[in-house]
Amino acid sequence: MSNRNKLLLLAFISLLAIALFLVWDVGTSWDYVLPKRTVKVIAIVLTGSCIAFATVIFQTITNNRILTPSLIGLDSLYMLIQTAIVFLFGGRQLALMEEESHFLLSVGLMVAFALLLFRFVFRIEGRTIYFLLLIGIIFGTFFESITSFMQLLIDPNEFTLIQDAMFASFNRVNEELLIISFVLVGLVGVYSIRLFKYLDVLSLGRDHAINLGVPYDSVVRQWLVVIAILVSVSTALVGPITFLGLLVANLAHELMKTYRHTLLILSAILISIVTLLGGQFLVEHVFTFTTTVSVLVNFVGGSYFLYLLLKGNQS
Repeated sequence: MSNRNKLLLLAFISLLAIALFLVWDVGTSWDYVLPKRTVKVIAIVLTGSCIAFATVIFQTITNNRILTPSLIGLDSLYMLIQTAIVFLFGGRQLALMEEESHFLLSVGLMVAFALLLFRFVFRIEGRTIYFLLLIGIIFGTFFESITSFMQLLIDPNEFTLIQDAMFASFNRVNEELLIISFVLVGLVGVYSIRLFKYLDVLSLGRDHAINLGVPYDSVVRQWLVVIAILVSVSTALVGPITFLGLLVANLAHELMKTYRHTLLILSAILISIVTLLGGQFLVEHVFTFTTTVSVLVNFVGGSYFLYLLLKGNQS
């Protein structure tokens, strides 16, 4: 089967999954259920697209298929922000905070941290992207340690508020946040258009890209900023889903078997949408909300990650 037909098949499966998710077991309450499910579907499409797009680009830049943007430490910083609000101002402040303000605060702090990290690392002569990953892992561990310390000190009743933010959920997304997210992602998409032409060459590696005339350092820095904004928006919108990007990006590579990023990115986005819709369907109709979609996705993605490690070790 050609890659074009594979892409069309994925698009058909995605549309079928969306239709089934919207109409499954609706009963007679169409006017109540359908708008709520439509908001979830839009949030799933937006979040899945951001994570899939960011992960494919990140793996191209690092030239490594088992890395994800979470290594920069943004997921850990998100949990630190939620915990710090409850620790400093109390759970009541987090509950009373307007969702738009909370969303913009989380996105703003994560993007600001990423920009400062990039500026600090790349101003040092001779530092590579692997040095950036090392610094990101150190900061991520540091944030997790502070978060765990503060969580031990706060009231157990207030800790339940933080638990809600620890796992991704599409049930608490509102329409205003979706509009803001679409605007941010749309602006990033427009900015990214002029960088697309470098992706196929970047996958050859730093030396080959420079020899072929690509302004490597400048392009990589711009793509890292794009990745940081997309990951920050998706994380602040629904919560952290660590292994989703790893899962869908590698499945896209295995399915398409091409270096062309137009096909890889589109297929990764469609696989991500089907994965999240399937996970949310299981959460609502099989597990009756006793678990979250991030738990299911991280279980499957974590297992796949171990498979990749064992496969790489054997080869």
